[in-house]
Amino acid sequence: MMNLLVTGGAGFIGSNLIRQIIDKPEITKLVNLDCLTYAGRLENLDGIHDVHPRHHFEKVDLRDKAEVRRVVRDHDITHVIHLAAESHVDRSITGPGDFITTNINGTFHLLEACREVWNTTANREPRTANRFLHVSTDEAYGSLGLNDPPFTESSPYAPNSPYSASKAASDMLVRSYHHTYGLPTLITNCSNNYGPRQHPEKLIPVVIHSLLARQPIPVYGDGLNIRDWLHVDDHCAALWVVLTRGRVGESYNIGAHNELTNLALIHHLCDLIDELRPGLGGNSRALITFVPDRLGHDRRYAVDVSKIKQENGWCPHYDFITGIRRMIESRGR
Repeated sequence: MMNLLVTGGAGFIGSNLIRQIIDKPEITKLVNLDCLTYAGRLENLDGIHDVHPRHHFEKVDLRDKAEVRRVVRDHDITHVIHLAAESHVDRSITGPGDFITTNINGTFHLLEACREVWNTTANREPRTANRFLHVSTDEAYGSLGLNDPPFTESSPYAPNSPYSASKAASDMLVRSYHHTYGLPTLITNCSNNYGPRQHPEKLIPVVIHSLLARQPIPVYGDGLNIRDWLHVDDHCAALWVVLTRGRVGESYNIGAHNELTNLALIHHLCDLIDELRPGLGGNSRALITFVPDRLGHDRRYAVDVSKIKQENGWCPHYDFITGIRRMIESRGR
């Protein structure tokens, strides 16, 4: 049985995760810690927040060390899925400070709180039932060439933006707390997510909004940067598998083998909107507008997911074509 803390539970991935797992029989209590910045909305948890008996909301900023410690202590937290982070690359370029204080300092405060509370047995050894899952990104590995093999869990880190650097730093902190203090940590590095309740600043929501509003679709550079697209439901399923069955001290890559150039992705969205919303007039590709490239724009990300498949039996269920069609169709209902 677990008292599970989910940080960032009112955000995109966090709210989808809570919806997927809150009725799991292993969970006695699910504590959702979120400071409700621009990316966190309790509306993402309609039907659960203030309704579900297992859900407990704590409006707390991870940068407040004392409050983080109080939450872990007072709720007798046994397990953590740490999702809360500043995550938008463009914002990290124009204002990197929040990424340092939230992604690095916030993770440090959470690690310290768990180390203090979980190391309170008589012999000061960590309780073996505890687990701390830190959710990170494939961007920590840096950029791949077009013909390079996907990153594995042993690939060196080479972050190229303030965002990915802050996540890489927090990953290293988590790793160090396992090797130094014996904290039972796990790390996941996932590819780009898509799905319901994603914040409108991300690429797919930006494109869909522009298409429906018949506004220009901004495309960085030549549009040939490549990303692997993972449905958020598949990601959440993988997180639960790693939390409950992963080997403590290990890292696991999570991806879907749905590599697309940004331009190919946008072309597909244009054609899909033209098919599903014929009343908009068609010819959506004419809305594509190329804009100056993002600073330090990584060319390609891809991860090898053999480890999580072989050790934990996880595999993605959504192919991108099916997943994105369902998402757009659901917007009309």
